[in-house]
Order: sequence, then structure tokens, then C-alpha cells
Amino acid sequence: MALLQANKDLISTGIKEFNVLLNQQVFPNPPIPEEAMVTMVNDWVNFYINYYRQQMVGEQQEQEKALQELQQELNTLSAPFLEKYRAFLKHF
Repeated sequence: MALLQANKDLISTGIKEFNVLLNQQVFPNPPIPEEAMVTMVNDWVNFYINYYRQQMVGEQQEQEKALQELQQELNTLSAPFLEKYRAFLKHF
């Protein structure tokens, strides 16, 4: 089942907004533990999923598929950010 264009557009918007959020982050000094940063990033992902859940259109199955794709994309964007944070922690 192909995603509806409206949902594709929402996914694209969510990805762009999430990327902006990640790029705006300044690592804290003193740093927080890695586990805390992972939790914070997971919370951001969940916030975005819950926000966009309300805007998805189509049948339930279509909406769930779109949300699943969005979550996968946000997790993919999170991975390099967390790697960068892990590298940052090695300096402390």
C-alpha cells in the first residue's frame, strides 16, 4: 500500500523539523550521561510521533504505516547525533 501524498508531506516536514532540532543542540558542559541523552532523544522522537499522529490522514492502517515510516526516519537521523555525542563524551 502506497502512502497518501498528504502523509508523505507530513513525514517530509517532520524529518526536516527534527533535523533542525538536532542541529540546534549544544552539548551541555558539564555533560549529561550518555543514557540520559539517549532517553532525551527517544523522548523527542516520541513527541514528534505523537504530534504527527494527530495529523495523519486515511484509514487506520495507512496512518500506522506512515507513523512507522516517520519513526524509522527519525531514529535514522538520531543515530549520527548520538554517535557525535558519544565522541563528545570521550573528551571528559
